[in-house]
Amino acid sequence: MANNMNKTKVIKLLVELSRIILGATFIFSGTVKAVDPTGFAIKIGEYLESFGMEHFIWMKMLISFLCIAMEFTLGVTILAGVYRKWTTLAVLLFMCVMTPLTLYLALFNPVADCGCFGDAIIITNWQTFYKNVVLIAAAILTFICHKRITPFYTLQAQWFIPLFACFFCTGFCYWNYVHLPIVDFRPYKVGTNIPQRMAIPDDAPRDEYLFVYQQDGVQREFALEDAPVSDSTWTYVSSRLVKPGFIPEIGAFELFDQDDNNVADQLLHQPEVVLLMVAPRIEEASDKKAGQLNLLYEYTQEHEGIVFYCATASSEQGIAKWKKDTGADYPFLLTDDVVLKTMIRSNPGLLLLKEGTILGKWHYNDLPEIDDLLAIVAEYEQLPDASVADGRQWEPAVFAQKKSVWLYIVPAFILPLLLFWLFDRITYRSSRNKQIYK
Repeated sequence: MANNMNKTKVIKLLVELSRIILGATFIFSGTVKAVDPTGFAIKIGEYLESFGMEHFIWMKMLISFLCIAMEFTLGVTILAGVYRKWTTLAVLLFMCVMTPLTLYLALFNPVADCGCFGDAIIITNWQTFYKNVVLIAAAILTFICHKRITPFYTLQAQWFIPLFACFFCTGFCYWNYVHLPIVDFRPYKVGTNIPQRMAIPDDAPRDEYLFVYQQDGVQREFALEDAPVSDSTWTYVSSRLVKPGFIPEIGAFELFDQDDNNVADQLLHQPEVVLLMVAPRIEEASDKKAGQLNLLYEYTQEHEGIVFYCATASSEQGIAKWKKDTGADYPFLLTDDVVLKTMIRSNPGLLLLKEGTILGKWHYNDLPEIDDLLAIVAEYEQLPDASVADGRQWEPAVFAQKKSVWLYIVPAFILPLLLFWLFDRITYRSSRNKQIYK
């Protein structure tokens, strides 16, 4: 009898622990993706291309929103213990799809990382697979023993939880889509000094290779310092990377002018303030604020100490069409669209640079007035040594205030759930003639 009771308690503990692991993981994963739905859509596009489904790329943003909302909602519902049978079944089916998929990614590496935690936490494909092995084990246990999960709400009140979670997450996603992400997980965040993040320290570890040479039909591997380069009896066959060296946060950063000159270094080190309009594909860019961008360019033409460029990856035909449609007269610089999409989640977007430091970033829906730009520059120039300041430690006051938005977002989600729990407790749990759990 005692053994059975102990066994029941252990199973109950494991089920509740599994429920917490699954709920916390799904909520965290959904939240960090919801912060940057555009970035997750880019990752979905990589998946579609790697699996030969390019015809569906136009749906990547819709798929991004649906996946984020589903993942977040499943996390909330399993953590709250509502609709236990169907929620645990949905989580199990989700993991039955994702676990084999991540095994395929680990074996064949069609994409660099799965994007399961967005850009907040980058893990390898093998680490992702091992994570999913733990999660699918937890999903199996919770599904088999779903009746042992303690529900927080009665059956009559459970409808509110998934509905509220889904609408809240979708709204949060949309806000981050039509503005910039409230948290920037990428290397081009406000305050970053680009040249510093591109630099490789002198004492940084280098890539380590093994070199394969062949002699008399026998192959042998050598380290670089031991390779028989000067021995003609050995024939070079191949090499392989055994240990990657230091990788800077920002890799190649190139901007080419109309004469095919790379002016990136000049732009990052010139004393003038730089307004950099970023449009990865100008033919797909929104023109709703094109007039305001033109006014900013005209201001730079009339005042010294500030210049304006547009960086794009579009063709000459696309640029010409944009100029014709919007009356743009600013100079264009060409670079890779992946770099531009990493810099800012807006097409077009605007960056404010001073001596290589990113002083500000704006979505086209939130373009600043010139007085706001000048105020930020003045604040930066008041630093003790602005030219060598560690940009990672600095950000203008107007952007620092954005961090407090979490003080409103978290209560806005939790308080309705708590109030509805109180309502449920007072209204439904007091009725003994009703079925309260399922």
